[in-house]
Amino acid sequence: MLLMKKRKTHSVAQKIPSRQPPDYGTYEFTRRELIVNILAYIGLDLLVSWLFFHSVPVAAIFLPGMILFLRERKKSLLEKRKREMLKQFTTGMQLTGASLQAGYAVENAFREALPELSKIYPPDSFIIKEFMHINSQIANSVPVESILMDMSRRCHIDDIRNFAEVFQTAKRSGGDLILIIRNTVSDIQEKAETREQIEADISGKILEQNIMSFIPILIIGYVDLTSPEFLSVCYSTVPGRLTMCICLFIYFLAFLWGRKVMNIKV
Repeated sequence: MLLMKKRKTHSVAQKIPSRQPPDYGTYEFTRRELIVNILAYIGLDLLVSWLFFHSVPVAAIFLPGMILFLRERKKSLLEKRKREMLKQFTTGMQLTGASLQAGYAVENAFREALPELSKIYPPDSFIIKEFMHINSQIANSVPVESILMDMSRRCHIDDIRNFAEVFQTAKRSGGDLILIIRNTVSDIQEKAETREQIEADISGKILEQNIMSFIPILIIGYVDLTSPEFLSVCYSTVPGRLTMCICLFIYFLAFLWGRKVMNIKV
């Protein structure tokens, strides 16, 4: 009788729908991230305004640039999150493929992979939430391929979308799911390794680019501190201020160009 109660409780728990995971196509700052990035921009704004114009009120002119700064920070953090999501997805598919190879059905393979994933990633990680959602949807008789397609649409990651499309085709046509998972995981890992190799190869150049980006600021600051009369004409005359505006514009374009050159996508 006790066993029947446990089974009943387990069955009811499976039928309870899980909370719909979010769409990962956008990034929202946490309160701490938002405060840190706003303070970072304000500090940079004040530094540039003083070094190039010797005027703190000028910083108010550049305040609208905070929108662009925050947007770029979101893009950077979103790209970082997508890489981590893809890494976790690869691990999840490896464990699912291992369960399939052990003889489990597709639906049971996802369920068996979840406890192993819980040993690797924290409860609030992307893959844990998604696998819990997958198992909950399977318990509600939703086809696995439909769940994976929904996940791929929310992730906005090409590799996951390609995997979901191939998995859907193979599942409906009776293809070799074990082979498909193995090949897909292998392709994702090869791309990740290639990306890591490229990043390792250009890491020195990225460091050089970051150093070179700060050298003009350091030079101006050094000259302003040690020989203020040398730059006084740049701050007290109209031609001097116009020259500093042009220099700041060229410096900004060079900084963006350097970032773009070092942004190599695989």
